[in-house]
Amino acid sequence: MRQLKHHEKKLLKKVDFLRWKTDDNVRETQVMRTYHIQNRDDYKKYNKVVGMITKLTSLLKQLDPKDTARIELTDNLLEKLYSMGVLATKKSLGHVRVGPSTVTDPAHHITRSMEDFVTWVDTSKIKRKVLKYNDALDDYDLL
Repeated sequence: MRQLKHHEKKLLKKVDFLRWKTDDNVRETQVMRTYHIQNRDDYKKYNKVVGMITKLTSLLKQLDPKDTARIELTDNLLEKLYSMGVLATKKSLGHVRVGPSTVTDPAHHITRSMEDFVTWVDTSKIKRKVLKYNDALDDYDLL
C-alpha cells in the first residue's frame, strides 16, 4: 500500500474505524423487534415522522391556548393521527379534575395554589384501578 498524502492523513484523523455509526443501533433494533418492523427503512421513515410530529406539537404548545390557529391546527393534527390509526381517540381523555372542571389538555399547568384541588373524575377507569389495587374500592363506586 502506498504512503498516504498529507491531506489524506488529515482526513483520516477524524474517522474512527473501530466504531461505526451503523453499529451503535441497540435502540433501533429494540424498537424494530418490539413493533415487529421488518425493514430498517420503514423504521427510519417512522422515526422521521415521529420527530416531525413531536416538533409540531412543541411549536403548538408555545402558542396561546386560546389562539384560534392553535385550536384549529391541534384539531387537524388529532384528526390526521386518528385517521392513520396512531391515536385510539380523537381527543384527550379527562381523568383528572381541577376544582369543578375536567382537564383534557395534557399540557395544563397546575400552580401551587391549585394543587389541593386536583382529584380524579368520578368515571375515571384509572381511579377505579388504583382503588382496586389499594383494596379501597367501594361497591357504591361501581354504580
